[in-house]
Amino acid sequence: MALSDADVQKQIKHMMAFIEQEANEKAEEIDAKAEEEFNIEKGRLVQTQRLKIMEYYEKKEKQIEQQKKIQMSNLMNQARLKVLKARDDLIAGFYQLLEPRIVVRCRKQDLPMVKTAVQKSIPIYKNATKRDVDIHIDQDNFLPEEIAGGVEIYNSDGKIKVSNTLESRLDLVAQQMMPEIRVALFGANANRKFLD
Repeated sequence: MALSDADVQKQIKHMMAFIEQEANEKAEEIDAKAEEEFNIEKGRLVQTQRLKIMEYYEKKEKQIEQQKKIQMSNLMNQARLKVLKARDDLIAGFYQLLEPRIVVRCRKQDLPMVKTAVQKSIPIYKNATKRDVDIHIDQDNFLPEEIAGGVEIYNSDGKIKVSNTLESRLDLVAQQMMPEIRVALFGANANRKFLD
């Protein structure tokens, strides 16, 4: 039995609908697969970058930690040297006085360092001089804060003073160099017998 045109058209439409449905299903399947692969790749890339970032910051953290240790070590060394310097200055002042009771004056901000230096100086001084010494840090009369540091050491009644500040040392050097400065500025004086 021959098919009519209408039947042929109907079958063609039916086949087209079937093919279109299959095509849509296949397209959805491809989309789903592509989405899944995209998410997997995205996750992998994110994880890789996260690890790289974590490694970078861990390395930075280690570098900062290392720098901090070096800085702390330098600061500790500087502090140690300052205390040793203060101690040496104190001992030199004590030897100059050789008094049983000594008064030390310093800047207010140097008080902790001077206290430490005094405690370390006493046994060294006693051992070297075979004398006892009573050292008092004057906490009522501090040296001016604007000076560069150092100490002033007095005997018990304040009549004898040993100045061990940077400024006093510079004054001393300036006095010692005065003849050279005078010659440099004005030339040698034929009438001057002593170079003082």
